Amino acid sequence: MNIGNIHHSNTPCFFQDSFSRYRLFSYADNLFKINLDPIFGIKYGSIENQSYKHWWNGFTTYGYLGPLGFSFDFRDNHKTILSEELQNNFSPEIGYTRSKSDGESFDYSKFNASIGYNWEWGSISVNKGYLEWGYGTRGKLVLSNKAPSYPYIRFDISPVKWFSFNYIHAWLASDVVDSLASYSTYRLGSEYNRVQYRSKYLASHTITIKPFSNLTFSLGESVIYSDNLEFLYLFPLSFFRAADHYLSSGNNNAGANSQFFFNISSRNHIPNTHLFASLIIDEIVPGEIFSKENQRNQIGYQLGFSIVDLPVQNLTTKVEYAKILPFVYEHYIPTQTYASRGYALGHWIGHNADQLYLELNYRILRGLEFTLWSEFIRKGENGEVEQQYTTPSQPFLFGLDKNYTNYGLNIKYQFIHDLFAELNYQYSHISIEQSNGAFEKKNIGDLSFAIYYGL
Repeated sequence: MNIGNIHHSNTPCFFQDSFSRYRLFSYADNLFKINLDPIFGIKYGSIENQSYKHWWNGFTTYGYLGPLGFSFDFRDNHKTILSEELQNNFSPEIGYTRSKSDGESFDYSKFNASIGYNWEWGSISVNKGYLEWGYGTRGKLVLSNKAPSYPYIRFDISPVKWFSFNYIHAWLASDVVDSLASYSTYRLGSEYNRVQYRSKYLASHTITIKPFSNLTFSLGESVIYSDNLEFLYLFPLSFFRAADHYLSSGNNNAGANSQFFFNISSRNHIPNTHLFASLIIDEIVPGEIFSKENQRNQIGYQLGFSIVDLPVQNLTTKVEYAKILPFVYEHYIPTQTYASRGYALGHWIGHNADQLYLELNYRILRGLEFTLWSEFIRKGENGEVEQQYTTPSQPFLFGLDKNYTNYGLNIKYQFIHDLFAELNYQYSHISIEQSNGAFEKKNIGDLSFAIYYGL
């Protein structure tokens, strides 16, 4: 029996695949496979008596051609413009760039794509998508999907079960205009000048070791650099910190912005429990870690755990805490901040902030999930650029504080393959410190319902 042909129809299938799942189009044989599906959805909501809507449509396709795998996902979006005080920009919602607006609503589009080659002990791919690194549910410390997707190449190897290596090089969006490369057009007026932006890149590599079953240690390094592609950052085995010293000739104004990060994960060493801890080091002076006068240590860390099936089956409990010291992710050279298109590459709460997150997720029956969550966030001021480079460091939560207490409820039901309905409610209590020491307080309730096809 040829096992590889069990689910291969060798004839095009419309509206259903060989697994009897609904699809617009499906085909598979030993050489070529493709699935094509539409994407559509609509969401209606009300926030503080102001109604809004969000609808989207597009398509997704994926499959393989011999050893090459591919995927493509496109979505066109249309959203209502909310008043400024009701826009929830301080949230884990994925960022976007508006394409057009009529004053009451705006449009934006998203697309992700990938093509890759896999072999027994590794893979290499070219992508436009999101890079995520870490285990946080409500935000990831090192790499998150907050920023709009961007193009990147990725290389992974795992020659043995206990060791793996990953390399990534990404092309980011700086949003910094290159005035020398910009030029006039045939239309009169500087507002019609051809605009070009400064190039911005991310390079990252990570080593992961698994000394025991379900226990992993990961150590990585990344660098944000700009203006020109550099071979030493395109070389997976380069040491980026040393490469920066070489390329800049010791001149900090000619240098790049590098980071180190670490993660540890333990699964089921305590039954039914996952423990994790992540650390990012943006800048640290080892000899002055405990010095209150001279230290300028800019680090962030995240701790968390989840427990499944306790005390009842299908119940998952999650607790996470993240703390990010002042000026982590920041840089005085605008093309070298830890961001793309103005959105953080790391945790969406940004620097000088911490977050405590709690979640209960219960799968009531197949396809029906109930999630209850809460979070408390403290956020200090962003400060001035010069404060980042003076000693001692600014204290945690320096400046006027903003405190956010959020509660949420999500009920999601899957009717059939890829067809979902969701009911969401979020209540937010926001407390903003004033210059006289008093706090201005406001409460916001947001209720919405969505139905959509496609993840």
